[in-house]
Amino acid sequence: MSAALADQLRAGVQALGLALDEAQLTQLLDFMGLLQKWNKVYNLTAVRDPQEMLTHHLLDSLAAVPPLQHRLREQGGAGQRLLDVGSGGGLPGVVFAICRPELDVSCVDAVAKKAAFIQQAASALGLRNLHGIHARVETLAGPFDVVSCRAFAALADFTAWSRQLLAPRGVWLAMKGKRPQDEIDALPAGVQLFHVEQLAVPGLAAERCIVWMHPVA
Repeated sequence: MSAALADQLRAGVQALGLALDEAQLTQLLDFMGLLQKWNKVYNLTAVRDPQEMLTHHLLDSLAAVPPLQHRLREQGGAGQRLLDVGSGGGLPGVVFAICRPELDVSCVDAVAKKAAFIQQAASALGLRNLHGIHARVETLAGPFDVVSCRAFAALADFTAWSRQLLAPRGVWLAMKGKRPQDEIDALPAGVQLFHVEQLAVPGLAAERCIVWMHPVA
């Protein structure tokens, strides 16, 4: 990985107010290297250019870490678990696992080679808190404190498929581009949107947000 990309990552992490140590920064760069290497074989992402990979994938996922940290603190409790649905190449799941070593992160994907890549990344990066699962989300058992996704499916589908996995105080974290008002309007009565959080991604001039939701009886 070039020194220029490493410097850009460092600057981006600083801009986001994240307190990551050198080992975590190295893990992030090593993860990007793995993504590039295995992408040629596994077709994990359409993004091929290292510069684009840094902004559109790594920094984009990192922008969601401060809001996630805030939410986990509010929920409290030890042994918190996160499930990243349709994780593909591990975005944002692997990034969450690197930034929050105390958080147990499972990345589920219906494509076997993508789940295998997550397992490979967990091993190569020494992430004991990261697990790759080859399954459809509807077949899994919880509970998880946070169920996340990034550009995975419409909000109504995402919440319907994963509702049974949420812990009693659990929440959904859906990363989107522009505020998806049509999808929000289509949410069923049993799902309550409680916040749309705008994200500023360093080096990326595009709209990004997190749609936060929780189930209601």
